Amino acid sequence: MSFESTLQERVKAAAETGTALSIQGNNTKSFYGRTTDGETVSLADHRGVLDYTPSELVISARAGTRLSELESVLQQEGQMLAFEPAHFGEAATLGGTIACAFSGPRRPSAGAARDFVLGANCVSGTGEWLRFGGQVMKNVAGYDVSRTLTGSLGTLAILTDIHLRVLPIAETEVTLQLECDALTALQTCNALAARPLPLSAACHLDGRLLIRLSGMREGVQSAIDDIGGDILDDATAFWTQLREQQLPLFADERPLWRIAVAPASTPLSLEGATLLDWGGAQRWLKSDQPVETIRAVTAAAGGHATLFRGGDHDADVFHPLTAGLLSLHQRLKQAFDPAGILNPGRMYREL
Repeated sequence: MSFESTLQERVKAAAETGTALSIQGNNTKSFYGRTTDGETVSLADHRGVLDYTPSELVISARAGTRLSELESVLQQEGQMLAFEPAHFGEAATLGGTIACAFSGPRRPSAGAARDFVLGANCVSGTGEWLRFGGQVMKNVAGYDVSRTLTGSLGTLAILTDIHLRVLPIAETEVTLQLECDALTALQTCNALAARPLPLSAACHLDGRLLIRLSGMREGVQSAIDDIGGDILDDATAFWTQLREQQLPLFADERPLWRIAVAPASTPLSLEGATLLDWGGAQRWLKSDQPVETIRAVTAAAGGHATLFRGGDHDADVFHPLTAGLLSLHQRLKQAFDPAGILNPGRMYREL
């Protein structure tokens, strides 16, 4: 019996008895989301690249395929996962990455994880094997279900195979650093973003604005001459440490919050240590302020706050939904997983 058939039978049996299932790869992202219980369903051994056509910029792989393996295959052809996903462990898998929709520093310029998902195969909460999308970009009417599954934390279906669009690795990459405060950094990032520059990342911490430029050699050099500043040595290591949350700020024992606001938003009046990422659109906050305070200040700026690490993960981890959005989530859950057995409560207690 194939892996998919075995998985289907297990899910059907669980649905009949109402047994909760905990979907896992290699457990490198178990910290993310609310705490849940259930019988473990592991996809760690369901791995391997299914198809790769470098000339078409498309790769297909099983959900248990390690990110490191996938990136190695792509690198040999001078290509990459442009959304620059965080691993958070050597055993990180493709399925867990897409289920969490993690995107790294390149996200503002290249796009988010879901922007690169062309299609996916999965098993729903009723044990039905489903296939959505494909291996080519198409402009078609209807629901883009494979992208809906991206970021759903395994609460709608169990991803088995994923089709991704990839991009070429830039010919030249340079990181500039400029001394400035957070407000100046935000103003600079927004001004630069409005211009035709080869920006691929921008963050601010410890009084430094770091701007990464990626592209053709001539274009990058022109941008360097235009922006100024000093060139950062060993920049690859810095951006990897940021992506993997290995910079000193992340070692702080206080809870880590991920705050999403408009890039033009001024620094928020919150206590704690802050790192501005994505040109200001994503802000990492280490703070022990009350949850209500952090969410109220963030909401007032038109954003939302997620408890990323630490703190109470039995409580609400993600920003509360409006009644309309919660109803939409519940209807999606009912359609894909009517018995409520797939990672129940991982995103919201009502799901």
